[in-house]
Amino acid sequence: MPSKAYELVLPRVRNTCVVFASPHSGSEYSAAFLERSVLDKKAIRSSEDAFVDVLFAAAPRFGAPFIKARAPRAYVDLNRASDELDPALIEGVRRGAGNPRISSGLGVVPRVVANGRAIYRGKLSRKEAEQRLEDIWFPYHARLQELLNESRAMFGEAILLDCHSMPHEAIETLSKRRNGLPDVVLGDRFGAAAAADVMDMVEDALVSAGLNVARNTPFAGAFCARHYGRPSLRQHLVQIEIDRSLYMDERALRPNENFENLRALLSQVIAQVAHFGRGRGQLAAE
Repeated sequence: MPSKAYELVLPRVRNTCVVFASPHSGSEYSAAFLERSVLDKKAIRSSEDAFVDVLFAAAPRFGAPFIKARAPRAYVDLNRASDELDPALIEGVRRGAGNPRISSGLGVVPRVVANGRAIYRGKLSRKEAEQRLEDIWFPYHARLQELLNESRAMFGEAILLDCHSMPHEAIETLSKRRNGLPDVVLGDRFGAAAAADVMDMVEDALVSAGLNVARNTPFAGAFCARHYGRPSLRQHLVQIEIDRSLYMDERALRPNENFENLRALLSQVIAQVAHFGRGRGQLAAE
């Protein structure tokens, strides 16, 4: 029975330790959620990693599982811890120690979308928030951890590529690179979430495809990187953030004329990463 939390596409033959995930590309907005929001259908999608699941859809062809969210980030943010509940949105939640994500409205049940636009008028009940976590957050993360456990059991190691997109304006505002703005920002929490050779390999694959790559600035990784990036346990995570302007019209929320070209380039990247995962997995298993 299909999960309402995620879609999982498995390869015919799983032959690499790499797993791909897209936690923010979910686009199934229920009528009840849209009715509850004060935003229109376009505005509520502004924090969605639109089309990232399509860009990385080739992963199973190269032997890697691909798990992608169904529910949108505006409904439940899968890159937040389950206890990052916002007292300004959810009734009965106590205000805790300062958490900048929660304070800005970007907890596990978000209060705002991009540019700080409020999703709701008023608060949600604690029961409703917890039901969203039970329906979406826990099933997604349980299955993702199963996939990583399976990779470690099969190959002795697991590499998770967590796939995201970033607004172009965020790069312009936050990046200070002298050799031009990055097309892709890789995050491994400054070496805490992945072994150095894993990070180098992903960067090399992207650079070989002609993309300009930065590391950890302005995006080093959030919950998924902290939770799944455990190099000492032979479990690595590299977060991939792609400049949305490379492949989509951000205002119209539709693919642009470069979409297919970028998708082809990323297929090359996926193939190279999966190949590395086959060789590394064999070494780890020996």
